[in-house]
Amino acid sequence: MIATMDKAGRIVIPKAIRTRAGLEAGVPLEIRVRDGRVEIEPAPRRIELKEHGPLLIAEAVEDGPILTADEVRRAIEDLRTRSTEP
Repeated sequence: MIATMDKAGRIVIPKAIRTRAGLEAGVPLEIRVRDGRVEIEPAPRRIELKEHGPLLIAEAVEDGPILTADEVRRAIEDLRTRSTEP
């Protein structure tokens, strides 16, 4: 898909892409340039680690949408993929 940036630097991300990427209105985005490409993804939520019995639990500091099981699986797989890249 092709989108055009306006004079103010705004780009409308087509709905099909927003849906596939899980982007919703009001979600903070992380934007960076890597290898000549602009990358946009939901910003990671700040977390605190808390002890829960013998376990350490990551708890979000600010409110946000509850993650689905599929989103958690994708995040784990993404982290595994990133950790094996050179």
